[in-house]
Order: sequence, then structure tokens, then C-alpha cells
Amino acid sequence: MRLLLHICCGPCALMPLARLAEEGHALTGYFDNPNIHPLAEYLRRREGALQAAAHHGVPLLFPEDRPEYDAESWCRAALAHPGGRCAHCFSSRLDRAAQTAKALGLDAFTSSLLYSRRQNHEGIRQAGEEAAARHGVSFFYRDFRPFWQQGIDESKALGLYRQQYCGCLFSEQERYARDLERVRT
Repeated sequence: MRLLLHICCGPCALMPLARLAEEGHALTGYFDNPNIHPLAEYLRRREGALQAAAHHGVPLLFPEDRPEYDAESWCRAALAHPGGRCAHCFSSRLDRAAQTAKALGLDAFTSSLLYSRRQNHEGIRQAGEEAAARHGVSFFYRDFRPFWQQGIDESKALGLYRQQYCGCLFSEQERYARDLERVRT
């Protein structure tokens, strides 16, 4: 099957790339993550995604129909989304992945978001299935969480940048708020 893999970052992409290639799928990577803040973090994760794709010999595409990085627009839309910022994050990125897979004539799309133990797995799956229905392309569901530790070990061995928060301004704020609470106690 010809699959588009939405890649959120290098470490999360390693196991999906490896497993999908082992299953015989022809892969194309797609890095579309306007949620990542600040720009320096975005650039680190972009580079990590390029390294992971190169490690597996997979081409990595970027958005061509709009600015690649637009944190202000993403934040405004996330705050206005009735399902909350995470629902917007999943649905907007998977919607663009579905559009891209369809435009490229691929059979299906999936996401490295399905690797993370820290993400709302069912929310990701639902967003993928809804995007698939909207764009007439299949969503390829696979639970990559069983390979969590193997992915961590491989990303460390490869020297990939390993982030400490989901990516958006709000998740970064939550991360540092927890750190601040630890310091206060």
C-alpha cells in the first residue's frame, strides 16, 4: 500500500517508519505541524523529522499551499475550536494529511501521533477517520505504542532531538507550570 505518514517529530516517526516498511508499504513522509511553538522548537523538530526520514530512506514533504509555520493562526483556531485545542490540533493536521495523500494519489494516510503514549489515541483515530471521510482517502490505523521504548532507545542512539512537551504554546506552559510547582514545594 502507498501510505502518507504524517510525522510530528523524528523520535515519534522512527517506529512507525520501521514497522510500516517491514509490512511492505511504500512510504512518503509529511511534516505539517504549525502547532509547534516557538519557532526554534519547530526548526529542531523539523530537522529531527528530516533525520528520521533519511535514516529510513523515506522522502519527506512539507506544505506547499500555505506558509509552513504560522503559530498565530494556529493558536487562534485552537482557542476557537469547540472540542478544545488538542481536538483542533489532531483534526487540522490529519485533515491536511488526508488532502495531501489524496492529491498525491496515495492509497491511505496515517500519523506518527499514534506512537505516543501521551496523546489521546482515540481522539487521533477519530480525527483521522473523519478526515478520511471528508477527502475520500483511507485512514490507515495502527497502534504503534507497543514500540514506545524501542523508539526512545533508537532516537537516543541516533542522537535525534528529543522534545519535552507536546509542541504547542499551551503544552509548553503546562510543562513549565509543573516545574514551577515543584520548585515552590
